[in-house]
Amino acid sequence: MNADFLAVLEYWEKEKGISRDVLMGAVHESLLSAAKKAVGPARELRVEIDSKSGDIRAYAKLVVSEKVISKHDQISVFDARRAKPDAQVGEEVELEVTPTGFGRIAAQYAKQALMQQLRRAEKSLIFTEFKDRVGEIISGTVRRFERSDVIVDLGKYEAMLPNRERVPIEEYQVGERIRCYVKAVEQGAHGPEIILSRADPRFIIKLFQLEVSEINDGTIEVKAIAREPGFRTKLAVWTRDEKVDPVGACVGLRGQRVKNIVRELNNEKVDIIRWDANIKTYVTNALAPAKLKAFEVDEVRKRVRILTSEDQLSLAIGKRGQNARLTSKLVGWQVDIEAEYIVTKGFDEKVAEAVELLAAIPGISKPQADALVHAGLTRLEDLLSADESDISDLPAIGDQAGAVLKAARDEAERKKIQLGGDGAVVTA
Repeated sequence: MNADFLAVLEYWEKEKGISRDVLMGAVHESLLSAAKKAVGPARELRVEIDSKSGDIRAYAKLVVSEKVISKHDQISVFDARRAKPDAQVGEEVELEVTPTGFGRIAAQYAKQALMQQLRRAEKSLIFTEFKDRVGEIISGTVRRFERSDVIVDLGKYEAMLPNRERVPIEEYQVGERIRCYVKAVEQGAHGPEIILSRADPRFIIKLFQLEVSEINDGTIEVKAIAREPGFRTKLAVWTRDEKVDPVGACVGLRGQRVKNIVRELNNEKVDIIRWDANIKTYVTNALAPAKLKAFEVDEVRKRVRILTSEDQLSLAIGKRGQNARLTSKLVGWQVDIEAEYIVTKGFDEKVAEAVELLAAIPGISKPQADALVHAGLTRLEDLLSADESDISDLPAIGDQAGAVLKAARDEAERKKIQLGGDGAVVTA
């Protein structure tokens, strides 16, 4: 049994990194609890463990009495002097009270208490080691599932990837190795817990810091990020150095840097955007490649209304409104995108407009203008190139063809005089 205890201590010391002193303290406390059950309510009971041999002995301090009333607290003079020849009445004598087969009893009673103490010591180490590692990326192996939470083996410790921190489209298999962001070390009901995340936007920022040296050294600054885990992320970057292209540096040569990150994110789409202090430019960059036509900016309510052509509307809004939604999160403004609807004139409207234009020429009546338009002569220029024979057969024209053409020439001459030969406005 003693050899078993030493083996357990050695295992925990090596595998979990818990010091031998802490382990011995935990073992001592648990064995003392077992000894009290095995020996009984002995006075000032203590347990001594030989750290080398593993021998376990129980001791109690008993008062020497002429008449023993309580065997747990007192010892007769005769029995006391067998252990200590000069023992006197009223004196305290410490005697070994290790019961027969205490090793087996200790194992039975102390196992649960020992494990609790060891877990407590391990939890303390977790908090000490990981409290300064919040914000880092670590690798671990999927060990098991507790409902929808994933328990990840980090080697010496276990961490939790809660359901709320999982990427919705990702599935994990036991034994699979995954990288996670250390989001927090929380004091749970059973001690400190390492909380991991793959859905936190800071996970992507940290991946870019590891992949893009310019972000890591501060040359490029991540101004904002908006993410819908598993689907799409928008990252706004900026730099003070005019010689550095922040977007190009993040994309990398042939896109290698961003490809490495997208691969880690299981092909989640990542848009890298140039940040700008001008909200119009910033929003335009965020919604690219959609072409925007007009902006209405309400700085008080931090709201931007954007007009775009109908064929660009779906591109600007994105699938299920995702592009517009992420842009709003990224810039911190409410972004409303609407299509600019252009009213197309119908055929009848165009005919009526052409008739009105020709009827406005002095010397041409509305019926004559209507006949000319329906004959295909819709503009003043058309009349100037026509002959009398071309329009004399038209209803409402007849022998007035010459007069109509003269009226057209007079109108052209009048406009020429008004505009001048070089197009400048002159006085007639």
